[in-house]
Amino acid sequence: MSLLRENAVLALFFCLGLGYLVGKLRVGPIQLGGICGVLIVSMLVGAQHVSVNADVKNVAFALFIFSLGYIAGPQFFANMNAKGLRFGVLSVMEAVVVVLMALGIAKGFDLDVGTAAGILAGAATESAAVGTAQDAIAKLPGITADQTTQLQAHVATAYSVCYLFGLISIVLLTSQLFPLLMRINLADASRKVWEKMRGEGGELEPGEAPSLPALVGRTYLVSQGEGTRISEVQERSGQLVTVEAVSRGGKKLGTDDDPVLRRGDQVLVVGRRAAVLDAGHELGPETSGVPGLDSPMAVREIVVTNKAVAGHTLNAIRDEDHSVTGGVFLTDIQRVDHHLPAVGETEVHRGDTLTVVGARSRVEKFAAKVGATVRSDTVDYIYISLGICLGVLLGKVNVHFGEINLTLGTGGGCLIAGLVFGWFRSLRPTFGAYPPVAAQTMKDLGLAMFIAVTGMAAGPDAGPLLKQYPVLLPVSGILMVVVPAFLGLFIGRRFLKIEPPILVGAIAGQQCSTPAITAVGNVAQSSVPMLGYTITYTISNFLLPLTGPLLVGLVGLNGG
Repeated sequence: MSLLRENAVLALFFCLGLGYLVGKLRVGPIQLGGICGVLIVSMLVGAQHVSVNADVKNVAFALFIFSLGYIAGPQFFANMNAKGLRFGVLSVMEAVVVVLMALGIAKGFDLDVGTAAGILAGAATESAAVGTAQDAIAKLPGITADQTTQLQAHVATAYSVCYLFGLISIVLLTSQLFPLLMRINLADASRKVWEKMRGEGGELEPGEAPSLPALVGRTYLVSQGEGTRISEVQERSGQLVTVEAVSRGGKKLGTDDDPVLRRGDQVLVVGRRAAVLDAGHELGPETSGVPGLDSPMAVREIVVTNKAVAGHTLNAIRDEDHSVTGGVFLTDIQRVDHHLPAVGETEVHRGDTLTVVGARSRVEKFAAKVGATVRSDTVDYIYISLGICLGVLLGKVNVHFGEINLTLGTGGGCLIAGLVFGWFRSLRPTFGAYPPVAAQTMKDLGLAMFIAVTGMAAGPDAGPLLKQYPVLLPVSGILMVVVPAFLGLFIGRRFLKIEPPILVGAIAGQQCSTPAITAVGNVAQSSVPMLGYTITYTISNFLLPLTGPLLVGLVGLNGG
């Protein structure tokens, strides 16, 4: 341990590496996850009086919370509509209930403000609330530096215990108990929703590819299809296929002129597998590949920015203008950092990233209609730095409600700045680049470093607090998950009429629980629950971090 005490860099990355290794442990559907593992390891290391400068924690937290907001920004503002606000009821309910319960527990058991805030953050399984609460504690009037350090340590300790029990509770509720209570088989129910949305095939595990891919190309020798124009072939398929090339007498014809097909023509048809096979029945027998006839397909990631397109299903967009969408095939939809079913009935939102395949000219025409193809290999550090600076300044603003002093702190300020900057980037994708992979990496690394430093600082004070509240902390962690989760189930079924598989995902999202939606997805064998998860996850990711300063302001007068 002396080596770790003398080298902060070694101590930090030791906690990160070993913590993520511990996080891989799995018991049934429960997996601790990297952040929980890092917190446990760092508290054990910190108990041996190993520490890292607090400035590292502050920088890491600013990067994490800004990146979180940046990623969620487009979806957060896109969800400010009737459908988004419908699901947002669950997120608002979650925030209100956990604050009221944490406040009641704090008053009922005379807890200090740090322990109360840690219970809230842990039970809500919202790591960002740890940072925003610690920021707010540092700004409480009339407390010494030693008291601040101790209260911040209590936040981390209470968080670690409540998070563990809260995590287990939400995973078991969403993936096991709630489907049982709704009397559904989650996999069967998800498949029915998928079929209703006109999907093709089932879900794949990472690293798998379909043996019968949805998008195919076939070459046909025209026999019974003579006299037909290629536009007619495409229209009869419902624009699910395109004729990419025609060879006549060894000469390649242009398809833009919409030629009439003749007997003996060789035709390259590309599109959805079933539709391509149907087109072959109309045209003639399939042939082997024809040299010079093959046409390369462009693959592009397009960000949705057109507000006229946002909020519409893919089928509606296709039906509106076949000249723009014809010959372009969707293979993936990514929202926030999650993948959604790439089927016709999925609504697209601003900020969604669509992966499309088609001829280069068609893809470029489609991109001009729905948004923009943006580079994903650069980061605009000027834009990102400006956003973080403005967030830090916003966090210094104090708001007074009578005797209660509320401040967003660095966490709340950077979160709001990230939301706005990410949203603005989605509207003007020609600048302010922060590729999703880079933003996700910075978010995960920033959070892990923040948790590691926080855990080491909390280590020496963890033992006494756990001895003082050996039952209260676990019970609080369970109750503060169970109560809002059951309320979410009741509200979602009785009033919002949400489809059961989507509702289960939404309840995991109101809790911002990635392990829960992972477990739900494994049981459902489908990405359908993700449709509910992404909306509540985005809204809760904004609301829950703000509950930290709110609770500190409410408890801080008499706490500590």
